[in-house]
Amino acid sequence: MLRLYEQSGESDPADVRRFNEAIDEAMTESMGRFARQTDRFRDQFIGVLGHDLRTPLGAVTAGAALLAIPEDNPERRLRVASRIINSAQRMERLIADLLDLANTRLGGSLPLKRQLTDLQQACEEAIVEIGAAHPDTTLRSQMSGDLRGHWDADRLAQVVSNLLANAIQHGGGTAITLTAQEQGDVVTLAVHNGGPPIPQHALPSIFEPLARGATEATSHSIGLGLFIARAIVTAHGGDIQVSSSNDAGTTFTLRLPKA
Repeated sequence: MLRLYEQSGESDPADVRRFNEAIDEAMTESMGRFARQTDRFRDQFIGVLGHDLRTPLGAVTAGAALLAIPEDNPERRLRVASRIINSAQRMERLIADLLDLANTRLGGSLPLKRQLTDLQQACEEAIVEIGAAHPDTTLRSQMSGDLRGHWDADRLAQVVSNLLANAIQHGGGTAITLTAQEQGDVVTLAVHNGGPPIPQHALPSIFEPLARGATEATSHSIGLGLFIARAIVTAHGGDIQVSSSNDAGTTFTLRLPKA
């Protein structure tokens, strides 16, 4: 704009000064808006992180207090110990997700331990694990073809678990369907659920931390599951997409190259 003004042949210092002042005001307003958005995101992140950690930590504290009571009830002590272990593992997974988030946000990539991996086995184990935690949810699976490839088995199991957990959380009690099939040198995996669709305006940022929770007033999840899933799939050279509508429900589909 200033260059165009100079090319016009005008040279009024007052006009140039007003132009510079307008640019300074616009930059100041933009920086202030960015700072406020950053502060709001940080506060929301810390709030939901505290909520996610408080529940399992409370279970560990209560369980430890029960175990400290002298009694001769082995079954009860076993149940309490099991809850403590599950809560500790939940906190461990959350901390691992936060470390992955920090690593990817700093420009790094997720470390992979590639080996010949059977995706069908990873899916079956994830279904068993998720099914045990949500016995009232109907989980279906359909798998076909050779689902083996050179992947990180633990990371892929994490992806499947995150997608299933997300489908259960937002599926409104509907059945969850997992399909996996071989397509040449690529394996395709999809997780489908019914329930309310994802708002169209939220789809472009659905894989960002807190993105989905921001559209739901009752959400208290830190929302790292989909972010971590995309990071893992991308690290394997694959891609992940989502489609959602009232009629078709919500489907997350990922493609993984075998090699």
